[in-house]
Amino acid sequence: MQLRQKLGVLYPLIVFFLLNLAVFVVSRLGLCLWQADRVSAVDGWQIMFLQGLRIDISTLCWLFVLPIVLSYFFASHNAFGRIINLIIRLYLVAISSFIAFMEIVTPAFINTYDFRPNRLFVEYLNTPKEVFGMLATGHTLAFVLTPILTIVMVVTYWKISARVMKNIYYHPWYWRIVAFLIIGTLTFIGGRSTFAHRPINPSMVAFSSDALINSLVLNSTYSLGFAIDQMRKEANAADLYGKMELAEIIQTIKKAQGRPESVYLSKDYPTWRYHEATYKGKPKNLVIILEESLGAQFIGALGDKRGLSPNLDNLAKEGWWFNRMYATGTRSVRGIEAVITGFTPTPARSVVKLPLSQHGFFTIARVLKERGYNTSFIYGGEKQFDNMATFFYGNGIDHIIDQNDYQNPNFLGTWGVSDEDLFDRANETFTQLAREGKPFFSLVFTSSNHDPFEFPDGKIELFDKEKATRNNATKYADYAIGQFFKMAKKANYWKNTVFIVIADHDSRVHGASLMPLQHFHIPALILGEGISARQDNRLVSQLDVPTTLLSLIGISSEHPMLGQDLTTEQDLNRTFTQFDKTFAYRVGNKVVILQPKKAPEGYIYDEKTHKLTPAEVPEQMKKEALAYALWGSYAYKNHKYPDKIKEKKE
Repeated sequence: MQLRQKLGVLYPLIVFFLLNLAVFVVSRLGLCLWQADRVSAVDGWQIMFLQGLRIDISTLCWLFVLPIVLSYFFASHNAFGRIINLIIRLYLVAISSFIAFMEIVTPAFINTYDFRPNRLFVEYLNTPKEVFGMLATGHTLAFVLTPILTIVMVVTYWKISARVMKNIYYHPWYWRIVAFLIIGTLTFIGGRSTFAHRPINPSMVAFSSDALINSLVLNSTYSLGFAIDQMRKEANAADLYGKMELAEIIQTIKKAQGRPESVYLSKDYPTWRYHEATYKGKPKNLVIILEESLGAQFIGALGDKRGLSPNLDNLAKEGWWFNRMYATGTRSVRGIEAVITGFTPTPARSVVKLPLSQHGFFTIARVLKERGYNTSFIYGGEKQFDNMATFFYGNGIDHIIDQNDYQNPNFLGTWGVSDEDLFDRANETFTQLAREGKPFFSLVFTSSNHDPFEFPDGKIELFDKEKATRNNATKYADYAIGQFFKMAKKANYWKNTVFIVIADHDSRVHGASLMPLQHFHIPALILGEGISARQDNRLVSQLDVPTTLLSLIGISSEHPMLGQDLTTEQDLNRTFTQFDKTFAYRVGNKVVILQPKKAPEGYIYDEKTHKLTPAEVPEQMKKEALAYALWGSYAYKNHKYPDKIKEKKE
């Protein structure tokens, strides 16, 4: 009682501050014990908890600013003061319950994304139906326990708040003002957690090359809050990686591209150029089959020994197979961005979701539409997911077939109809268009190989005993690919169509590396009449796909894409990958990694062991990495990646 009287209005705040601090520490301890091997591998136990405590105190200091102000200046025994006390009580219970909720959901999020809740946590809130279905089916335990535990915490905090808010002692006003100045100063210092120029941030407490371990130093409330704050500034990569004058960005990129200045047609749109197709015959149809989560690790033709991809392995012998194709990111919309727009990845969300790219943004769909092609997006799920419908309709896609357009599908799961239903509909659509003599372009996007891994019974011999697993879903996805090409080879559109089967990204990017490049390695196969069987060992990127496809189908065009035409002998021997806020530029076995607020770092990558070893790399390569990283953000923000331009250089 004596302590309560001495602390006065500060007493309930200290109690809740310590309760939440305990939640952070206990949660971090549990997560670290779960990931003990990875924590020990980087000798991270001591630094994890010391730096974690800094982050926790900083988080709570900022969250407690409001109740501190209200308590010292407005709380009292009178009617108005009692209302303020109720507001303080509600606020303390609300933020404490939210903190508990975020820590409760963290294990399931880490299990899927190998990271604490970040921007993906917010983005998925825009598609509650799919997320609800995925959680209910694939993460049942977390789905059931999370609301129960959260409700328990709310009730517990409400009872605690009733006890600590009872009989508060109010010191005289002059003492409260003095106390506020002291507590306010300490709160500000605790919030910044440093006397340096910049307040504490994730890069300040990062100590490992393992991205998950660095995220465990944070708490999930801080991680999510920081991600939301970064989303507000996401258009400007220079704030993360450093600045470079625009003229130098353009000059550096053009030099790295290895093309003469004469190919560029516009002063106002620096990458706008004319691209001559290598195929000179009658333009062909184009079908891009974007395979959900089909990483190289599952593909026999890329070294896997489990026999999960027999159909794709056989097809690889018939067409143009890429042994070293790399995705640009870890999300489906990033894969769409790469293969449809050729746009370089940025630390922002994909242009599929950004507001300034919803109309008039370059896509190969727009190029083909203007040449009379029927353009379509065929999907088994709902077209509004990840903002795809808005982006496609605004940028050259005329027709979208989604879940609602399938009458009596053979199978319907959380993410929509099965891949077989999808391919049946695609085959029907292409057959009809060919019958009508209409050239067509279509992006066909699969979804069966997605958590919670639902697919029809009796189609494959299960690899795992339990049906709903990644391996079994991959095997089914491969089966559906084989069924589609059996139909396509007999169809009236086969001889006049170029197909590419390519993954959007790997299943799950994880591992004790700043940039786990092995999880960006994906399969890619180009098939069609006249496509010679070959193994391509060049190091290539998803960004090279749209440029190459236009060349293969005989479409010469003007465009702003930086990708190389793989039908030529040019070999830039490079890739671009974005992993959350980390950007990697790879040339051969040399890699430059850009992290927020840090200088570019050089590494050597071993494709066999998948290890990145710190090493000196040319300064010019570091300069190129920064230029490429900055170009996308600048081009997006300043409308320099349009579907058409007016001005041309004489």
